[in-house]
Parts: sequence; structure tokens; C-alpha cells
Amino acid sequence: MNTIIIDGKRTAERVRDKLRTAIEQLKQAGHIPGLAVVLVGENPASQVYVNSKVKACEELGIYSQKWSLPTETSQKELLELIDRLNHDDRIHGILVQSPPPPHIDEAAVVLRIDPRKDVDGFHPVNVAKLVMEDPSGFVPCTPMGCMELLKEYGIETQGKHAVIIGRSMIVGKPMAHLLMGKHANATVTVAHSRTTDLAGLCRTADILVAAVGRPGLVTAQYVKPGAVVLDVGINRVEDSTRPRGYRIVGDVDYAEVAPICRAITPVPGGVGPMTIAMLMANTVKACRAACGVG
Repeated sequence: MNTIIIDGKRTAERVRDKLRTAIEQLKQAGHIPGLAVVLVGENPASQVYVNSKVKACEELGIYSQKWSLPTETSQKELLELIDRLNHDDRIHGILVQSPPPPHIDEAAVVLRIDPRKDVDGFHPVNVAKLVMEDPSGFVPCTPMGCMELLKEYGIETQGKHAVIIGRSMIVGKPMAHLLMGKHANATVTVAHSRTTDLAGLCRTADILVAAVGRPGLVTAQYVKPGAVVLDVGINRVEDSTRPRGYRIVGDVDYAEVAPICRAITPVPGGVGPMTIAMLMANTVKACRAACGVG
């Protein structure tokens, strides 16, 4: 089978090209999209993610603020910062990098962000708008990126059976709503750690989305020949042959699965680049809404 390798880097760059045009139009009208990224603590992976988001802003001409707060930052201090950003007209999007230190109540942080600036799409107002298919809300960036990849590669979803492994609010649940929505019209099954015969269920999928954070969970026995596989997992595994001592892998055993499927996203280079591109898209959307630009 001639497997299609879904190139997230190339697709993300196409999204950025469209955003550059939109940003230039906003600037000509006197508006500059602004994103605030807040990091609490010194999680190395989170630092990399935050820096990549700030870099993406710089490349696109989006105004950005990076707040690196010490681990001992209190809940009260973090919420006070969010309040200031909520009232800062230069900022159209607010992102608090997950996961925060254990003493921070992440749910309370999400609730404190103005839903009009919730470019992560996690606030209950935006979750409700996703469920109701209200386009004025913000969709979480990773599942939105997955949908963009399916669209870019002309992968039909209508009438197809999609199985999503993982039920998180970040990927699994919003992905299910997007796929079952009126624009995609797929039949969706959400699987998780309590699912009986997970491999057997996954073999019924025309589109399989793996989003559980377990390296190499999805092997060939999970995949129906000719299926489309979206690997959302980003996992570090030890590898003494690499200079950093580790390598990045997905939730899918790529070497086993790629030869039997119709299309697959690699890790890295698949879904990951799309997540940041969609964050930029949500920030531009927030700016347009705040400035009354249609």
C-alpha cells in the first residue's frame, strides 16, 4: 500500500501564510493581534512549548507577552495576573501553559480567563459553543489542527467510523464533537482505558485518532488496512544513541502501522506543528472579534 504521510509542517505553513495576510489587513486597520503566554514553574517541556509559541508570534507579527513565574507563585497571584491580562486591550488571547505546579487549581485558572480571550478553547463557554456548533467560540487547538489536516489531504469523514482513543478535554472529547458535527458527519466512538477489547474496536475504524500519551500503544493489530491514523501522542522515551538521551515518539508504533494504513501522521512533524498554527489562528480570530472586524 502506498501510504500517504500527512505532513503537518507543510500544512501548518499554509495556515500561517493565510494568517500573515489576515494580520497585515488588521494592522492596516490599526489593530495588532496580541497573545499572552503564562508559564508557572520550570517544567523543561513546558518551557520548550512556551518558547515555540512566542517564536511563532514573532514570525507572524503577533504581539506577545511571555510571563515566566516561579514555581512558588500562589493561586492568588496567578489569578490576579489573569485579571490584568483580561483587561489589557493589547492582549486578545491568554494561554496558561499546562500542567501547572500541583498547588495550582487549573480548573479555577481556566474559569478566570475571559472566554473571549480563551484561545485554548477550554473555558465552559467555549466548550458549550463547540457542542452547539456555534462558530463564534474557540475550538481547542490540537483537535482543530487534526481537522485541518483531514481537510488539507481530502480525507472524507462523512459516513465514516472514527474511533478516538482518549477522552480528555484537550483532545478526545472536542475531537469527537468536531467529527460528529454537521461539517464532518462521521460516526464517532470514544475509547478509553476501561474499553473492552480496545484493539478489536479500533480495527473497525476508518479514521483512528490516538491521544492517550502511551508510547507505541497502537500496533498493527489495532488498525484496519486502509484506515487513516492520526497520532496525537508526544512522548519522550529514553534513547542513549541520541545526543539528548531521548527521542520523541507518538502513541502509534509508526514502523508497524504505516505500511498498512491509507494515511498517517508522523511524530514529530504531524499533528504537533498544527497545534501552534491553530493557536495563532485563534489569536487572530480573537483580535478580529474584539476589534469588530468581520
